[in-house]
Amino acid sequence: MKDFVPLWVFSNYSFLEGASHPEELMEQAAACGYATTGLTDRDGVYGIVRAHVAAREQGIQLLPAAQITLEEGGHLLLYPVSRDGYGNLCALISCGRMRHEKGRSAVSLEELSSHCADILCILVPDPRYPSDSICASLSRIFADRLYTGIARHRRTEDARHERRARKIASAFSLPLIATPAVRYHEVARRVLHDVLTCIRYGCTLDEAGSRLAPNAEFYLPSRTQMHELYGDVPETLSETLRFRERIHFSLDEIRYRYPVEPLSQGQTVDSRLRDLTFAGACLRYPDGTPPEVRMQLERELSIIQELEYGGYFLTMHSIVTYCREQGILCQGRGSAANSAVCYCLGITAIDPVRMNLLFERFLSKERAEPPDIDLDIQHNRREEVIQYMYTRYGRQHAAMVANVVRFRTRSAIREVGKAFGYPAVLLDQMSRIASGRSSSLAECADAVGLRDHQHRVKAFLHCCEAIQRFPRHMSIHPGGFLLGSEPVSRLVPIEPASMPGRTVIQWDKYDVEEMGLFKVDLLGLGALTHLDMCFRLLREHRNTDLTMSRIPADDAEVFRMVSRGDTVGVFQLESRAQIAMLPRMKPRCFYDIVIEISIVRPGPISGGMVHPYLRRRNGEEQVVYPHPSLKPVLEKTLGVPLFQEQVMKLAVVAAAYSPGEADQLRRDMAAWRREGRIEQHRSRMIDRMCARGIDVSFAEQVFDQIRGFGEYGFPESHAASFALIAYSTAWMRHHHPDVFVCALLNAWPMGFYAPATIVADARRAGIEIRPVCIHRSEWFCTLEAHDVRGNNGAGAIRFAVRMGLRFVRGVGPEDWTRVLDARPFSDLDDCMRRTRLSEDVMVSLSESGAFRVLGTGRRTAVWKSYGSRDRTGNAMCFPEYVPGFSELSPYEYTEWDYESSMHSTRGHPMERVRDLLASRRISDSAALMRKPDGARVQYAGLVICRQKPETAGGTIFMTLEDESGFVNLIVRREQQQQHRTLIMTQQFLGVDGILQTHPSSPYILVSALWQPDLSTLHQVSGYPAQRNFM
Repeated sequence: MKDFVPLWVFSNYSFLEGASHPEELMEQAAACGYATTGLTDRDGVYGIVRAHVAAREQGIQLLPAAQITLEEGGHLLLYPVSRDGYGNLCALISCGRMRHEKGRSAVSLEELSSHCADILCILVPDPRYPSDSICASLSRIFADRLYTGIARHRRTEDARHERRARKIASAFSLPLIATPAVRYHEVARRVLHDVLTCIRYGCTLDEAGSRLAPNAEFYLPSRTQMHELYGDVPETLSETLRFRERIHFSLDEIRYRYPVEPLSQGQTVDSRLRDLTFAGACLRYPDGTPPEVRMQLERELSIIQELEYGGYFLTMHSIVTYCREQGILCQGRGSAANSAVCYCLGITAIDPVRMNLLFERFLSKERAEPPDIDLDIQHNRREEVIQYMYTRYGRQHAAMVANVVRFRTRSAIREVGKAFGYPAVLLDQMSRIASGRSSSLAECADAVGLRDHQHRVKAFLHCCEAIQRFPRHMSIHPGGFLLGSEPVSRLVPIEPASMPGRTVIQWDKYDVEEMGLFKVDLLGLGALTHLDMCFRLLREHRNTDLTMSRIPADDAEVFRMVSRGDTVGVFQLESRAQIAMLPRMKPRCFYDIVIEISIVRPGPISGGMVHPYLRRRNGEEQVVYPHPSLKPVLEKTLGVPLFQEQVMKLAVVAAAYSPGEADQLRRDMAAWRREGRIEQHRSRMIDRMCARGIDVSFAEQVFDQIRGFGEYGFPESHAASFALIAYSTAWMRHHHPDVFVCALLNAWPMGFYAPATIVADARRAGIEIRPVCIHRSEWFCTLEAHDVRGNNGAGAIRFAVRMGLRFVRGVGPEDWTRVLDARPFSDLDDCMRRTRLSEDVMVSLSESGAFRVLGTGRRTAVWKSYGSRDRTGNAMCFPEYVPGFSELSPYEYTEWDYESSMHSTRGHPMERVRDLLASRRISDSAALMRKPDGARVQYAGLVICRQKPETAGGTIFMTLEDESGFVNLIVRREQQQQHRTLIMTQQFLGVDGILQTHPSSPYILVSALWQPDLSTLHQVSGYPAQRNFM
């Protein structure tokens, strides 16, 4: 039986054209007995690294390639035969991508001729072969490296295509080669392939017609099936083997070189790094560098030099220096905070020697993989740093890393449902009901009237399941940069990003890590923007020059505030889960904040470590160690492992892991996206711990925590870096609450809460929030003089916060500039004439009450705004007749505020119905706080958040808000089944349940949910956006 090499293979990284993951294709190829297979995704190598890794695991050879679109017409399979050929292929794809809008690609014959060296080319019928003139040009370009492919799929058009193929082969003396088109790994994927086709064309299965493949013959055939298909032309099968023998390239041959940093005469990379490090040490330790720090620096510098990573550290230092010079707040985080070199270079802000952090968590000779430094940058100025990178290294040598946008539960329901022809309203309802972590789509379908016993519904649900995790399209990584000494486009293709001025590679961060490439992460962090704005407001209004390093440490008043859970807007401590934990933890020092940030994570929670830690911290349980050897590892967390570093040390100390095994554990913890990696450690780790006398229950707990860390666990260094920012924002909230709130609103969107919640919380804290005003409001919120003094020890004057015009719906920066240039105004007509604002903008400003300062009520201003401009923007005659409108009621003021500005400075929506609710004995949050624990209560409020953590056993946590505070709901599975639609869709919600008293806010264990019969409280589009983490 003839062997064969599949050469025309699409994976799902051909985006809506292939219906199998690269890993599935490689596994199936191995199962079919193939020693080699190609991968030829359309106009890209997006999935090639995943395929390479999977092929290696399956013990087969992968031939990297791509299908290229010709601008003159036709498609070609291009296979590089060497590293130079691969570079040419990447450069060619880059040409095709960069000359077209995002999502399109085509190369010209001229470009192909310039990049054809060391590349084999196959003509394929997709949907037809190129014209004779194009074939003649391709013959001149490729000479004996050109082939004509024959694709047989038992279609009526196969014979016509093959006649054309033989004619081309004869005319240009080309060998014929068997190239059946593979679009999925098994026949069962045919329906999903049809659905993907419909999504691509925006049609339904009933409308698709000839756009769908005529049969299911586009799977990866076995060798027996290939012999049946091509038995009459066995030479075309043999040709695939000769084709394979011409290729001598593998992705393993890629050797990456980092860019050379500018150096002074006589300097080397390592000497420059050494000079900068010890100069930085003098600044970090003004009283003299401690001997233990000097020793650690010498050790780290030696390892960095041996691994030849010095250039990477110089790059990070140059970025941080640029940020400092430009006044841009930045701070390194992650495992880089374990490095004393990073600390002395100013990249990170945590002293790893003082905190006894593990450098090997960041870098080690045994691991010999590139360091990974994440640099947080205030998010409103990150683009400046990104453009600095392009300028410094050149666009040929710098590009951003991609991010794969995948189908999730909701997008799968919507897009697959459209292909099946289901109504959009039904799909929208089903997608809202469906939880991102729901195990049963059938329940969601049943809830909207789709019964899974129907054949069509079964197919729909099957496709919804199968398509999840499929790549939908590529986007851009939040801040990952790839830098290269050679042009990046010869390493991996680049293409334009959606955002102007950026280019992006075709690999994501996992591909980059797998290939051992250096990635610089420049991440936008809203909390740094918040702090920067706080510091600027302090300089402007209180003549106080403050920085993070100058904020007083260990302020007892700040920790008392944090311990109350009074942390709305405080970085990392503002989620409802954190606010619930804080009164139990009662942080008293900086390291307590480090632990607080780490403990509300899947790792410690799933490992059952949270409650033992809290009991030991509160003196309710004795601190014990499962084995004396573990005391040095666990002492600072009271015998309970909370950090990744501790888990790694436990593996070495308790389970006798070698350094290599511990590193593999670290890799597998990071590789949670690949199922099964962590599970292979279970029996080994537990058995070894038990053999050393450690209790089996503790061993199982540790392993459960490792599995939790696999999804999202913090290294201690990462938590410490975040804790610095958390403490700084908490200090600002306590000592300068007016500045804190003003800056928080100006830094928004960021954090956990919508502006309405931030405003309501500020008003409850006694801060005056003033409404938008056409004369007094700036674009951002501002501070205005106020005669009330603060209640903190500093006795600072408490300013009022004036809302900015950016919070008015539909008002943009250009509109604000027109207002600024023209004001003050004598009346509304004067404003209309001189600003030439559009009718929509005038109406929005009128509804927000911005013209009250001109003596014009909202209704009158809206009346006059309608028709103030024609469609060309020219002024029209103002209405001569203006009715005598009545003043808005307090309820109407609130409603208009939310409709126009997404918040209200006057009140909360629930205030409008408080009397009605009270008459029904329905409490507000303040009243609930006064009730005894275990009381049966009724409550109604505005939904602001829904969460369903994987570690919660299916429980949904919801946060409701009213005029006096927050109420947290605990919704068990049984209530979810009864009230799924209410839970997922209602803006206002009523509940019955058992009260659980809590120092920060009440909890209700829900027994029933209901929709409040509040006719005066109808749905308003501007009410706070609901945050769903489901």
